Amino acid sequence: MSPIRTQWTRLIRFVAAETAQVHIGEPVDAKLDIGLSIHQKKPVKAYEIVGSALDPHAEVTKNVLTVKELLAPLSRDEVGLVRCLGLNYADHAAEANLAKPAYPVLFYKPVTSLIGPEAPITIPKHSQPVEKHLPDYEVELTVVIGKAAKNVSETDALDYVLAYTVGNDISFRYHQMAVSQWNFSKGYDNTTPIGPCLVAAHAVGDPQNLPLKTVVNGKTVQDGTTADQIFNVRQTIAFLSQGTTLLPGSIIMTGTPKGVGFVKKPPVYLKNGDDVNVWLGAGIGTLFNPVVEERGNEKAKL
Repeated sequence: MSPIRTQWTRLIRFVAAETAQVHIGEPVDAKLDIGLSIHQKKPVKAYEIVGSALDPHAEVTKNVLTVKELLAPLSRDEVGLVRCLGLNYADHAAEANLAKPAYPVLFYKPVTSLIGPEAPITIPKHSQPVEKHLPDYEVELTVVIGKAAKNVSETDALDYVLAYTVGNDISFRYHQMAVSQWNFSKGYDNTTPIGPCLVAAHAVGDPQNLPLKTVVNGKTVQDGTTADQIFNVRQTIAFLSQGTTLLPGSIIMTGTPKGVGFVKKPPVYLKNGDDVNVWLGAGIGTLFNPVVEERGNEKAKL
């Protein structure tokens, strides 16, 4: 099996100023931190990509577009399924007073939880007051599967990766610790930012030496490296693909390093008006999101 090679190195999804339509593109400035530039309201331009983000043959054109609004790099429809690992860093397991797992701890998120850069992380009404429910941040290397993977060996596992991005696995600790299944407490609507871009797997190479951090209101609260993962990306893909097809577009959030808020004394929790950003190396950059507390009784919009 050969690795996936794309024409693009970095991919963003955005509304273009010129067309008011959604496009995908390759940033013109190869070294620009896209998320930081958007947050600072600096101009960002991209070469339009013709085709789908999930198609390795999608073509980078010479047509330059201006980013009006930066979106999550994949739509909810493209992602389809979000898999997540819990307790995948030894230092995080230790700070939480939990044993290192013998096997990957898997949970799922609905795609309705996904949001993009600058979109508000919404603390739902039922998870307030925040001092009781402890909304928390978790920076995570996020893997995008590029081709159907089933019963994959560790040796071949990275050949199925299209790209990497960064995610923030916002977690509501009161509900999480009340039960053994974490899907509910980590899957509320509009609580899981991903972005600001995809970086092609062939450009990243080894995903086990990437720095990652979280900053809340200007203070660095997590500062780690993927080298400290208990189950590396190869092992994770091989394990999760046993008897199970990982479909193109599906993502895997691979756990968080130490520094989460609920274990601190006193606990640190996200609240209305906070500004949280997560950052990952290899050209992925910074993902900014404000925090808002839901007011009133929101209804599902179908």
